[in-house]
Amino acid sequence: MSSQESLKHTRIVGQDEAQGALSGVRVLDLSSVIFGPMASQVLADYGAEVIKIEPPQGDSTRHTGPALEPGMAAMFMGSNRSKKSVMLDLKQAQAQAALHALLQGADVLMHSMRPQKLARLGLDPDSLRKQYPRLIYVGLHGFGEDGPYAGQPAYDDVIQGMSGLADLMQRQTGEARYLPTIAADKTCALVAAHAVLAALYQRERRGEGSYVEVPMYETMAGFNLVEHFYGMHFTPAQSGAGYPRVMAPWRKPYRTLDGHVCLMPYTDAHWRRFFAAVGQPQLAQDQRFATQAMRTRHIAELLETMSGYVAQKDTAYWLASSEQLEIPASPVTRMDDLPHDPHLQATGFFVEKKDAAMGVVKFPRSSVRINGTQPPIGMPPRLGEHTQALLREAGWDDARIAALQSKDC
Repeated sequence: MSSQESLKHTRIVGQDEAQGALSGVRVLDLSSVIFGPMASQVLADYGAEVIKIEPPQGDSTRHTGPALEPGMAAMFMGSNRSKKSVMLDLKQAQAQAALHALLQGADVLMHSMRPQKLARLGLDPDSLRKQYPRLIYVGLHGFGEDGPYAGQPAYDDVIQGMSGLADLMQRQTGEARYLPTIAADKTCALVAAHAVLAALYQRERRGEGSYVEVPMYETMAGFNLVEHFYGMHFTPAQSGAGYPRVMAPWRKPYRTLDGHVCLMPYTDAHWRRFFAAVGQPQLAQDQRFATQAMRTRHIAELLETMSGYVAQKDTAYWLASSEQLEIPASPVTRMDDLPHDPHLQATGFFVEKKDAAMGVVKFPRSSVRINGTQPPIGMPPRLGEHTQALLREAGWDDARIAALQSKDC
């Protein structure tokens, strides 16, 4: 048995960690902000032991948003639950040695540093994969390393603009805008998590690690082009990019007499029932609206026509009518009201944790269950909270740990 495997088998596995599908998998996460931390949080939700490696100042999100104590702000809480934290100033040789001590028992190393910085820290993929052949090395990059944008910095707003999201907003609303959510970071985080799972599965079959690259730009371009590549799939192109139905200005919650409703007739049967319900059954035979293909071609006219009828009744009427007509519909829910949603309450979606310093704090849990259960949610870690315990477990004595921490602090 190799020293790497030996350390893995002898390290302590906590009760929470032991209950998940990824029990026994150790992830070292050197990333920061949202892209990487959300990806590793998904792995933690599945039961992996995720160790967040942070510089002395900590992840910047520790200071973003409201907080009850310094370093534990809302943005950090949202993407770092169930993790451990080790504080290392990787510019220092002893901190690099500490990281290698942790790597001895690691399955996955994730980072979001630009590739040109890695060699100076001894963290380039070639070096680490030679030292740890079973390691899954994950580079969370802005752009693929073989293209002209390689190594450029990338943030959510930049990637939304480059990948077509801002263009989609302009086509629909007339103004180039970003989505009011960090869509690129969160989407790429989910892709990174499933790439790690695929690499872990491949290692089980082949017995060796791999280098996984997850570039934000290509990931979001592919995400947007699932439907919006549209007629450009063909040679010659049958249309430009863009799926008309979802870009139509009228595709939005429909105004009612007293608010809004999300109403979505989609199939031929849906539209026949809707037009009959508003006293216009002949519209179902209108050439523009009779088939899926024609409705897509005339989607702006269709949705504008529909919105005129919806505006004549109140929201409750349309919710009740849609249930009878078997047409998908819902009210517009304010985000502030989600914790009170009866379905989310019944499924235990929001979890409360009691913290000695902050009192009761709440988290939305993972939506995934395996065999009806999922690992318990753990608190996000304080900065460096687990440094001593994890290095001691890796074989460092107290004097060496104390010397390291005096340099890092």
